[in-house]
Amino acid sequence: MMTKANIIDAVATKTGATKKASEAAVNAAIEAIVDALKAGDKVQVFGFGTFEVKERAARTGRNPRTGETLEIAASKNVGFSAAKALKDAIK
Repeated sequence: MMTKANIIDAVATKTGATKKASEAAVNAAIEAIVDALKAGDKVQVFGFGTFEVKERAARTGRNPRTGETLEIAASKNVGFSAAKALKDAIK
């Protein structure tokens, strides 16, 4: 598993920048993506993939233990679709 710290180290190694500068760059990129998604925009990174907010409608669910029905509220989730280049790279 790659963590945010591992990503910062990889960016520092590949760019020759300091870890502090790399951390600022990674944090800024993540913040920009989050801000765009909050605004309802789709974020497309060419060769990597697309992030977008998907709305899930309210629905009726069932408690598996009791069989009792319950209402599940509408929600928003982030979806990711991998680009063809990413799919091909991991094959």
